[in-house]
Amino acid sequence: MNKCIERIVNGIVKENPTFVMLIGMCPTLAVTTSAINGIGMGLSTTLVLVFSNLLISLLRKIIPDSARVPAFIVVVASLVTIVQFLLQGYVPSLYASLGIYIPLIVVNCIILGRAESYASKNPVLPSIFDGIGMGLGFTVGLTCIGAVREILGSGQIFGFQLLPLADAAAGKAGFTPITIFVLAPGAFFVLAMLIAIQNAFREAKRKKGIAVKERTGCFDGDCAACASSCCEGKVFTAGTDEKE
Repeated sequence: MNKCIERIVNGIVKENPTFVMLIGMCPTLAVTTSAINGIGMGLSTTLVLVFSNLLISLLRKIIPDSARVPAFIVVVASLVTIVQFLLQGYVPSLYASLGIYIPLIVVNCIILGRAESYASKNPVLPSIFDGIGMGLGFTVGLTCIGAVREILGSGQIFGFQLLPLADAAAGKAGFTPITIFVLAPGAFFVLAMLIAIQNAFREAKRKKGIAVKERTGCFDGDCAACASSCCEGKVFTAGTDEKE
């Protein structure tokens, strides 16, 4: 059970897909115009992550190594189709808001990355919790970005008016929405701001002598020094770009 809890903490904090690993940026930047959109996309991705990890872990000894990527994509695509139909049938407003980014979950590098690096090499229970952890980490990231953009861009949060708006015609003072934050550039600004805040906390921990896990290896382009699970059990051949 300790390993299962560790997988959840790992996904939410240590290897958060949005703020630490910086993967899955397409939906992160595109759908986070509001907090509810962030939660919807995050939970949809979490559902796919959990069940894809479950199925791939169950089938890991059956799927031939040479066909593992096509097999992973078939599993993920089937699950995404089910999620898409469920959203369309039961939450049509959210389905309309997320649009094309729901079927694009199929090629989300978070899902395929966890299938390749963890679920295909580990038992079922830890794989399920790995999916839960990474999914919740992704949901937290999208919700935080969406909440900041929604507050600054419209003065709202989850559709409720948080800050009273200014009314020049009536001479009423109040909050003036910063429209850029609900537009595409706003996503980059908010993401950069939140990562900067996180880096400031990490730096404060370093100064206090608290160990902070660093991104190394493949995520920094250095496969020879890779400390991440994606290269576990593989040998790097000097002078090449491949791991054997």
